[in-house]
Amino acid sequence: MGTIVLRIFLILMCSTGGYYVTYNFLASTSMAMWGFVTGLVVSILIVILEQRIVKYPLRTIIGGGLGLTSGLIVANLFSYAFLLGVVEERITCLLVHILTSFAIGYLGFRVGSKKGSEFDISDLTIHKKQSTGENPKILDTSVIIDGRIADICETGFIEGTFILPQFILQELQRVADSSDSIRRTRGRRGLDVLNKMQKQVNLNVRIVENDFPKIRDVDSKLVALAKKMNAKVITNDFNLNKVAELQGVSVMNINQLANSLKPVVLPGEVMNVRILKEGKESGQGVGYLDDGTMVVVDNARRYMGKEIEVAVTSVLQTTAGRMIFTVLRDDAPGGVVHNLSYS
Repeated sequence: MGTIVLRIFLILMCSTGGYYVTYNFLASTSMAMWGFVTGLVVSILIVILEQRIVKYPLRTIIGGGLGLTSGLIVANLFSYAFLLGVVEERITCLLVHILTSFAIGYLGFRVGSKKGSEFDISDLTIHKKQSTGENPKILDTSVIIDGRIADICETGFIEGTFILPQFILQELQRVADSSDSIRRTRGRRGLDVLNKMQKQVNLNVRIVENDFPKIRDVDSKLVALAKKMNAKVITNDFNLNKVAELQGVSVMNINQLANSLKPVVLPGEVMNVRILKEGKESGQGVGYLDDGTMVVVDNARRYMGKEIEVAVTSVLQTTAGRMIFTVLRDDAPGGVVHNLSYS
């Protein structure tokens, strides 16, 4: 409400000011009306410009301001040094001076805003840390919400500088403010994970303002930022993992880490498993180990809800997870290696 009042006040002041200034100089009511219209148009343009400027990052505005100032200085030096000595007519000289100032000032503004949007002082800090051996790591939304990254860092296996882009934080805040209760809970858990990581002594979580306005997809922005900073991406998103690898960006996948830490199971070993549901093939039963690994058992459908002994026949390891294929112990061929307790 206050902003609207200020804008109305600005429009009234500019229009009435244009009227009185024109009337005092020219002493003509008709020309004063033109001054009123000019002030009104200028004030409206100022309001529109203000609405557009506030949408841009601060570094873009500062860069544009510095570029505009530099352009106007150059334009004035050029006008006084070259044009004023050549053009003798006062009105023509004034018009040339205005046009020169507008052209060079606009050029300086465009160049300054463009380069200002590309510059970030945090880049200098990150490069400095890289030179001392610290390898920055960019956090993805999925791995923050997952929460395991905080526990891994707490153990000391991963340390150093963690980069949190502003657009990732904004996405996390949108999830936390969602009308869906499940998404809202996940978003708030992600914010709690970030707070937990910031409190860890051996970690440095830095929020950076780098953004790529021309890129809409958050994953694409993440990959572009990683390439710009020469950083690794920490995620558990399978699709982001593939896209980043295709573009030459190093990825640390939490799911791959979890899979690599699961106990090694060899063909012929025996384990206990409870059959919980039917498999895709006829007669198959499916159970799970304590770590969530799926165990597919041939001819075990009839043992639904029961715990049985099975022998491992093969193991399928993928980026998405691991599957163990087994048969009933009585149906296994000879040569069982040893028993395992997975119940």
